[in-house]
Amino acid sequence: MTTPPSTDRRANRLAQSTSPYLLQHAHNPVDWHPWGAEALEIARAQGKPIFLSIGYSACHWCHVMERESFENDAIARLMNEYFVNIKVDREERPDLDEIYMKAVQAISGAGGWPMSVWLTPDLAPFYGGTYFPPVPRYGRPSFPQLVQWLGETWRKEPDKLRRQGADLVSHIAKEEKVDTRAELAKEALDRSLAMLASNYDPTWGGFGSAPKFPHAMDVRILLRHHRRLGAAQPLEMAKHTLTRMARGGIYDHLAGGFHRYSTDEKWLIPHFEKMLYDNALLVPAFLEGWLVTRDPLFARVARECCDWVLDEMVTPEGGFASTLDADSEGEEGIYYVWTPQQLTSALPGRAGAWAQEWWGVTATGNFEHGASALWRDDDEAEVAKRVGASVTDLVREMEQARRILLALRKQRIAPAKDDKVLAAWNGLMISALARAAQVLAEPRWLAAARRAASYVLESMRQPDRKLYATARAGRAHLNAYFDDYAFMIQGLIDLYETDFDERWLNEALELEQITTEQFEDRERGGYYSTSHDHERLIARLKNPHDGALPSGNGVMAQNLLRLAELTGRVELARRAERVILSQGELINRYPAAFSQILQAVNMLDGGCTEIVIAGERGDPAVEAMLRVVRERFLPASVVALASAKADEDLLKLIQGRKLGPSGARAFVCRNYTCRQPVSTAADLAAELDRKPA
Repeated sequence: MTTPPSTDRRANRLAQSTSPYLLQHAHNPVDWHPWGAEALEIARAQGKPIFLSIGYSACHWCHVMERESFENDAIARLMNEYFVNIKVDREERPDLDEIYMKAVQAISGAGGWPMSVWLTPDLAPFYGGTYFPPVPRYGRPSFPQLVQWLGETWRKEPDKLRRQGADLVSHIAKEEKVDTRAELAKEALDRSLAMLASNYDPTWGGFGSAPKFPHAMDVRILLRHHRRLGAAQPLEMAKHTLTRMARGGIYDHLAGGFHRYSTDEKWLIPHFEKMLYDNALLVPAFLEGWLVTRDPLFARVARECCDWVLDEMVTPEGGFASTLDADSEGEEGIYYVWTPQQLTSALPGRAGAWAQEWWGVTATGNFEHGASALWRDDDEAEVAKRVGASVTDLVREMEQARRILLALRKQRIAPAKDDKVLAAWNGLMISALARAAQVLAEPRWLAAARRAASYVLESMRQPDRKLYATARAGRAHLNAYFDDYAFMIQGLIDLYETDFDERWLNEALELEQITTEQFEDRERGGYYSTSHDHERLIARLKNPHDGALPSGNGVMAQNLLRLAELTGRVELARRAERVILSQGELINRYPAAFSQILQAVNMLDGGCTEIVIAGERGDPAVEAMLRVVRERFLPASVVALASAKADEDLLKLIQGRKLGPSGARAFVCRNYTCRQPVSTAADLAAELDRKPA
């Protein structure tokens, strides 16, 4: 993302930030501070309350509030008079976002961004909300009214606001001390399926109503329920959800990649921002959908998402950028939508009319100003019948149309890119690309994943080997959070299982040790969101359940189980079980909120399949065996390569696994019971497909 345009206004303290979101506000007349010791000391020394504004660069209503209020000189004067004003990028400071979002939800009953919170100088929240307009509307007070009222109340009745703040801090801090340890109910997995089914939309797929979010973790646990039970229902829910998302306007049908969420239940009109993490989570869901169903749509979507990342989201250093904005030219979605006239003028002959039918572009439009978001409500055969063409001709013509429209779209003013590199989100994308390279055999994706992993491990490292959370323009900073470690460890394990470079496994083990030392709750199990040496805030939380991101504790539980199987270190498996039991009470109460950690439970419940292939990469027999493994849905498994140079001290799993008389061999063990090794890909396929006794 480029720096903000030049302006006559003097730059404020945000001008030295690495966050593109903060840089967007660097020339506001508001005397913004970044969160840090300087701003907090000013508030304490002057006895001034803090106005804390939290958002992110791709947030549409954040841009609206900036234009309406933060760029307004009169409103800025009020803010500067009454408050120490702090601007925070939620993607760089998820710890602050998590804590103060709880306060806003307690105050208003809802949350979102932009988040607007007023704090005492001791950081206790006493009032908050989300977007506030410059004049009273939408049933909300105007922002300047609110600023003046809260400012004057602080001057006249500070003790009243301090008491409100103390009550909220007490409310939030209770969560830090709650003990949720419990044995997991035997029916936890079955109840997960029942709850997901009760919230499932049988018409359009997905869960709940509008706005509808892509719940990748829920889709993946449904596929595991199908494998566990052999039941059709969870497979049908997963397949239908993946299909409707892939056909919906939430998917970018020209460039690939998913938008943030759908504003309606049909997946038709998205909120147009594109987040790295959404795509990193959806790629494995579509890959697994392909492995289970062999529906070519799922493989194509996974492929297009990966290619979109390589085309648009790779930074010069090799990391992955964070987001693409929802807005361009001051309007949300204008970059992505089309009118019938635009299609007919862009495409030759019959293609313009066909494209309107193919992507649901109508004269009235489905979006704003008569324009339409592209979507695929009808399948190929139905559209072909309407336009009087064969399916083969229609598909070929529309692929050519897609290339023409994409090239034309690239001439439009593109949404801004937030090009900061976040360790956590990069870990998720490294994992997604590694898994995609395994399943779809594309070496470019593996190369990109390797380069990103090297960048994070080499350029986002503190002198003591701990990670930094964020980097941009050659500057890495901020103490990393638990998710940074959990998601990076997952990516490194997936990289090892892709190229079998033991560097990734050694790095994963080193990060696991740091994670245990810095984040583990030694009394109750599980991991805190922030490290033991992190800046002390008003609460230290764990965030155990899934949200827009998977639960870090759930990811880490599975990491530990996989590492234990590969290395033979049983203490890692015990730690994984402690993580699960630390959330047992919550999982038993509402398992549908814990789909990520239930993947680890599923691995424990059904037992892990250990697969070792003895031989060398490049050997046709080894490659054939790897292809057999990678073309199957084996969610509770680990894979290792016993090559001549492999480290048996690191990988206890490969000890004694040697070549056979005829060369390469594969070893398969389930539930601590090993079968006779096999020497052909066909025999390995038969072994993996064999039903356990």
